Amino acid sequence: MKRIPALLACLLTAALLAACSGQPIQRRDGSSSVRSFSIKELAKGDVDTVIEIHQQEVIAILKTLTLKLYRRNPAEWRKTGFASADEATASLFEPLQHWHLAQQKNLPWESALLDPWRADFTGDRVKTLMNGLLVMHMAAFNQQTEFYLLTEVDAQKLYNAARNTEAVVWKLSNARNAQGELMLLSNGFNGDGVANLSFEREFGKLIGIQDTLARIIEDKSNRAIRFGVVNVASMAFLPI
Repeated sequence: MKRIPALLACLLTAALLAACSGQPIQRRDGSSSVRSFSIKELAKGDVDTVIEIHQQEVIAILKTLTLKLYRRNPAEWRKTGFASADEATASLFEPLQHWHLAQQKNLPWESALLDPWRADFTGDRVKTLMNGLLVMHMAAFNQQTEFYLLTEVDAQKLYNAARNTEAVVWKLSNARNAQGELMLLSNGFNGDGVANLSFEREFGKLIGIQDTLARIIEDKSNRAIRFGVVNVASMAFLPI
C-alpha cells in the first residue's frame, strides 16, 4: 500500500516537468497562453485539453469581434449607457467567470440572432447579436467551461454552431435599413480605398475552429456528423 503515494508523487512530478518543458509562444502583444498545472489536469485526457483550448480561442474571438463591432458602431454601446466600447464588451463577457450560475446562458439565442435585423428594434444591436453568438457557442459546449474524461461534447452541435455563424456573417454583410444603409458596419474601406477585412478574418477563424473541433470529436466518439446548411433567407438555424 505504501507504493501508491510514491507512485502518485512520481506522476505529479512527471506532469509538472512536462508542463515546464515547453517554451511559451512569443506573441506580438506580449500575451501568453501557457496554462499553469493544476491537480485537476490529472482527470483530463488529451482531447479534453484540446476542447478547452479551442473553447478559449472561440471566446477570445467573440470578444475581439464584439469590441470591433462596438468601435465601428459607437451609437450601439451608447444606447445601453456604457462609457466606452471596452466597458460594454467587458460587461457582456463578465458572466463567463461563473457561467454555470449565469442567467445569461438561458437566453433564447435564436431570437437574439434575429432581433438585431428587425426594422423596429431599438436596443443595442451589437450586444444582442454577440450575446446570441456567445450563448449559442457555449451551448455547443454544453454550457461547460471545463472538460474531463467523462465529459460529453457533441460534434454535431459544434458543426451546427459553425453553420449558424456563417448565416450570421451573411446577414451582417447584407442587412440594410429602409434608407439602404447597413444596420451594422463591419468590413469596409479606409480613406485610401483599401479594404478592411478584419471582421471576415475573425469570423473565418471562429468557423474554422468549430469545424476542426467537430472533426476531432467526431473521430473520438465515432459518431458521424450530419451535414447541413442554413437557409440564409429565412434564417432558420440548425439546432444546438
